[in-house]
Amino acid sequence: MVRSMRKRSGLNRCGRLKDLLRLGTGLRSALPCCLLLCAAIALFNATSLFAQAGSNVRNLGATAVQNAAAVPLFRDPIYDGAADPVVVWNRARKTWWMFYTNRRADSTEAGGVTWVHKTHIGIAESADGGAHWKYVSEADIPLDKPDYTLWAPEVIDVAGTYHMFLTVVPGSFADWGHERFIEHLTSKDLLHWTFADRLALASDRTIDACVFRLPDGNWRLWYKNERDTSKIYSSDSPDLVHWKTSGVAIKTRGEGPVVFQWRGSYWLIEDAWSGLGVFRSSDLASWTRQPDNLLREPGTQPTDRAMGNHPDVVVDGSGRAWLFYFTQQVGEDAKGHDITWARRSVLHVTELHEKGSVITVDRNAPAPIHMLPPPVNKKSDMTKGW
Repeated sequence: MVRSMRKRSGLNRCGRLKDLLRLGTGLRSALPCCLLLCAAIALFNATSLFAQAGSNVRNLGATAVQNAAAVPLFRDPIYDGAADPVVVWNRARKTWWMFYTNRRADSTEAGGVTWVHKTHIGIAESADGGAHWKYVSEADIPLDKPDYTLWAPEVIDVAGTYHMFLTVVPGSFADWGHERFIEHLTSKDLLHWTFADRLALASDRTIDACVFRLPDGNWRLWYKNERDTSKIYSSDSPDLVHWKTSGVAIKTRGEGPVVFQWRGSYWLIEDAWSGLGVFRSSDLASWTRQPDNLLREPGTQPTDRAMGNHPDVVVDGSGRAWLFYFTQQVGEDAKGHDITWARRSVLHVTELHEKGSVITVDRNAPAPIHMLPPPVNKKSDMTKGW
């Protein structure tokens, strides 16, 4: 049977070669037969390769279109409290990595908000462009003491080194009234991190860093200053180490700012505790707020039936922009569970749309996500690499 199959395959190939030889009638008088035969074989093989390549491209395109994001996008298997996501391209593994605050949502400790303290930073990975994620590990981050609390990482890739700007609370507490600061760490592999320095910012209660490079090459950091009624402040640096406070960036209260460049404008999206506030700027200094918040109204899909919180944005290599956020498991998503179920939180993604300088989303529509690696960095569709 095997021998017969090989014979048929050989006959089919010979038949195609004869057809190709007929096409070369004009060449037969000028080339030796052996050269003509070699040319025909090369042409045949090239034709086969192009046909196969075309098939592969069509299959890849079909996969990308059909690869709707999971709902929820990710649920932490350790504590079931994933929040505050930030997504970055892992150069070595050629996958997307997502860092998140790993709230201890299933904690049985009594007293206030202890369950959002003594938290570490979780990592999930997507090998299919962001549609499905798997738990990797906790990030290896040095702690001064075992009970230190870690929140809301910001991760950027600069000239071959990853930089993390991380909120640190020096202890575990039952209330919110304690010191908190932002630390700078570096890594070569996104898993193991080395302490670099603690940032000197506007107060002793600063959280939720976002970093973006200015057109002049300097850096700007946006963060929540809890000492000034939770306004968003900014500080500038020439080197990611030495920072000078600029003052209030956004006068309204909020947290979790994310800044990116897209469709000819700069954008800042923050958690306004009534959905996500959206601001637009031409210079990264003066910001205009659009009328409607994103994700203010609960979604319709299970696990997404609550207001959206604490965003991140990825502008991928195709120029599409993706909004990552988390939701608490309340209302319909808490039915049949005890009162502590509302602590649990999951991650989601939806695509951003822009028209007339206004950003919108449709969180209830399937998200056909297949993020291409960013051409220069994940926060811009225009600037040079960092």
